Amino acid sequence: MRMEHEDELKEALDFISPASLTYEEWTMVGMALKDSGLPVTVWEAWSARDGGRYHKGECAKKWESFHGSTKPVTESSIFQLAYSHGWSGPAGHALDWGDELSAGPGAQTEGRVVDPRWVEAHELDLPAEWHPAEQIKRYLQALFEPEEYVAYVTESYRKEDGRFAPNGCSCQLTAGQLIMELDHYGDDIGAALGDYNPEAGAWICFNPMDGGGRRNENVTYFRYALVECDNMELGKQQAIIRQLELPCAALVYSGGKSVHAIVKVDAPDYAEYRRRVDYLYAACQKNGLTIDQQNRNPSRLSRMPGILRGSQRQTLLETNIGKSCWDEWRDWLEAETDELPETESLADDWESLPPLADALITGVLRKGHKMLLAGPSKAGKSFALIELAVCIASGTPWMNRFECRRGKVLYVNLEVDPVSAKHRFHDVSKALELPEEAVQAMLPNIDLWNLRGYCINWPHFVDICCSRARREQYDVIIIDPFYKLNAGRENNVFDMVQFCNGLDRISAVNGAAVIYCHHHSKGDQGWKNSMDRASGSGVFARDVDALLDIIELELPPERQRAGVTAWRIEGTLREFPSFEPVDVWFNYPIHVMERFDQADNIAPHSQLPAYQRAMNARKPKEQKLKERRHRLEAAIDVLAAQGVEVTTSTLVAYLDVTKQTIWRMVDEHPDFERDTKTGQIRHAQTAAPQG
Repeated sequence: MRMEHEDELKEALDFISPASLTYEEWTMVGMALKDSGLPVTVWEAWSARDGGRYHKGECAKKWESFHGSTKPVTESSIFQLAYSHGWSGPAGHALDWGDELSAGPGAQTEGRVVDPRWVEAHELDLPAEWHPAEQIKRYLQALFEPEEYVAYVTESYRKEDGRFAPNGCSCQLTAGQLIMELDHYGDDIGAALGDYNPEAGAWICFNPMDGGGRRNENVTYFRYALVECDNMELGKQQAIIRQLELPCAALVYSGGKSVHAIVKVDAPDYAEYRRRVDYLYAACQKNGLTIDQQNRNPSRLSRMPGILRGSQRQTLLETNIGKSCWDEWRDWLEAETDELPETESLADDWESLPPLADALITGVLRKGHKMLLAGPSKAGKSFALIELAVCIASGTPWMNRFECRRGKVLYVNLEVDPVSAKHRFHDVSKALELPEEAVQAMLPNIDLWNLRGYCINWPHFVDICCSRARREQYDVIIIDPFYKLNAGRENNVFDMVQFCNGLDRISAVNGAAVIYCHHHSKGDQGWKNSMDRASGSGVFARDVDALLDIIELELPPERQRAGVTAWRIEGTLREFPSFEPVDVWFNYPIHVMERFDQADNIAPHSQLPAYQRAMNARKPKEQKLKERRHRLEAAIDVLAAQGVEVTTSTLVAYLDVTKQTIWRMVDEHPDFERDTKTGQIRHAQTAAPQG
């Protein structure tokens, strides 16, 4: 039976070189193909392109071990791999959110000069007359100085799969000496270089050697790198190489499925060679050439021109094409792929400035901007965001204080199970006592995206979020909570800059505001500036356009209520004047405004004397135990979500405490236990019932 996306899957596979994948990624492709209903022969044919690792029958054996899962690996995994290898989506069909996976437009075109879907292929310009010696001489003259040693292989052997492989090495003649031999013997290549098997062909190392062997340590100049792609028609390979302006010293037809481009990288040492090859291969991948990753080594062999290989000829097509050198090519490529915006003159619209974005939350947040809600545990941050989502979706004031512009909301739930999330929205809406017409206006304007239990990396999340925002035209995207996203280390400035830039990408799609929440760092926070209370790097706290910070208020006994806590919300705003702090009761599940005046003898924590702050910081043992358990649970959740093994060491690093503290926290928590030998932290085993 023909699968719905069979053509798209096969096209995507064309962009993925199996040689470039890890064993786990290769296995994932097989699992995805089986889940899609395609036969094992598709996986087998694709895997055979990796000549170095492919073993006949391995795919079929592995295939039988795939028994399905409650969370199967789907075709989306193949599409994502293809996007990362330069694919821009199937011709004539743009994958959208309905296909479960989409890379954003920037991810598909960034760094691209060539669109491989529109490349016009031309037949290889093979010479009408065959002069093998002249082919080899031109190659040697283009790549080597006369005094440089050249390594080449004419002997071969047949492998179990029937293919030929090089055997041995000749490396004691210079380029000048080889040219003299070719001048002497003419087209008798066997007499000049040694006999070769015309079924197998012959090989040559494209970098000069020291005459002592053919290993990386024998390379004297890291001058060239090999670009080879064998998963598209030959004429198209050549066309992309030319359009990409690769600085090629030589272009050789392999006599098989590929064109070999010997590219000038001119690296001063091996370390720089590796960096330049990585850059080169990444550029080729983005432009449609799925590179054979096995060719990275500077001592790698390439096909020698002027040699027969079965019914074909290994042919030198051209020398010295494209840009003249590495630096010229890199500068050209970066200029061609510069996707940064152009500069603007302030004089262009000085007299007619464009209008500011509409306010989504009056006096607090505009459309297309970002807001962070920060606070300690048990402040009801998630419920505050649910209240906000309901108010925006229905166009009603938030906390009866902040007017909201009606709009469509995507609520990204990372913390609670899907059923609990729906119940929270229902309970909040009921507690707010919304009129029936407001409820009916709200319901079609809220979409829940339940991601609890999904370990999704940040760039992937951003791509998908952009796709969904574009499709559904959301006015606001709420992420709850931040720490559940695999967005890097919250104390690392670089990671947080990438996180903030990702939020900017999401909001730029159609002017959607992005709102997320995060927790305070440990310890008493009341005395700190609101910008410094949130845990982790100060980058994301200072990046947002609106920071709403929640701190608990210490009420006199006569004002305290059973089961209800008092909080103060302070705002640090970029686009609006700061508002007066807002005092609220958190009466589960909503926040209710109440103004505590001076007669109540309530002061912000920042104004309390030091001794009072210290007294307020004293907590009952039961509360301290509860908070330690919560910290441990949150840390384990974060590490698990990021794919980090939960051990004493990783918890020490994350929580910044001693190992003795971790041991105590685990030992006093009923749900976790530690392995004293391995240091692993795991869920406690339930004892078997007695009797």
